[in-house]
Amino acid sequence: MTLKIVTDSTCDLPQDVINALGITIVPLYINIGEKGYLDGVDITRKEFYTGLPNYKSHPTTGTPGIDSFSHAYARLASQGATEILSIHISKSLSATVEVAESAANAFDAVPVTVRDSGQLSTGTGFQVETAARLAQQGKSLEDILQALDDLGKRTFVAAGLDTLEYLRRSGRMNAFMTGLGSLLQLKPILTMENGLPGSECVRTAAKAGSRLIEMLEERQPVERFALLHTNDPEGAEEFRLRVSDLIPAGQVYSMDITPVIGAHIGPGAIGFAVVSKDNHSAQ
Repeated sequence: MTLKIVTDSTCDLPQDVINALGITIVPLYINIGEKGYLDGVDITRKEFYTGLPNYKSHPTTGTPGIDSFSHAYARLASQGATEILSIHISKSLSATVEVAESAANAFDAVPVTVRDSGQLSTGTGFQVETAARLAQQGKSLEDILQALDDLGKRTFVAAGLDTLEYLRRSGRMNAFMTGLGSLLQLKPILTMENGLPGSECVRTAAKAGSRLIEMLEERQPVERFALLHTNDPEGAEEFRLRVSDLIPAGQVYSMDITPVIGAHIGPGAIGFAVVSKDNHSAQ
């Protein structure tokens, strides 16, 4: 049995990890004006975030079509895959899971299982990476899904935004609340856990940083940790130094968040994805 892993471009894993584990990426779309770009293929993250404040119309995002998934599944089957696990961004944030399911239901060359990660960014990426490593070890689909169920319950993502403006532009927050937030200099903090997005606001950037640290402290001890940012690697590194005593020793991924998510949260966001050793969501 040869089990292969498919995901989408929101997983925010390092490219060398994707290559080493043979993970297949199906890109989402970023639409700027009348032109569409494949995420991670036609436009770099730096190009997107540099241009974001000045685009004449705010970028929109779109899911891949059924054909994009069908072609990915067919390519893997032709290369010898006997089973496929397709893991994607939470259905509470995107229709990607539903499109992948439609493609899987119509595909009969090999069995395809579609999984809603219940997460976003590297919160999804941790599941994708784990699945790919277990598949390389010859683990069964059932064993992998059990491992991902456990991992998903222990995963938490949080990010402090620099401004409410991009939530307003993308239609994710009504104009009144955005205006109020600007007046009061509110800094939103967005979270994701068990498929449920959450949010809270603090008054200053300093308080946002302190609140992120509190969230990380609440999820000790930590098994996995990744820095997340939108075109602010220096800010992300500064945050890493502040929390160095709270995160595992060794390599820490520092990921520039996909523009598919960044279109809604804007540049200058800083956050993290974390896997706790214990299931804090059940407490």
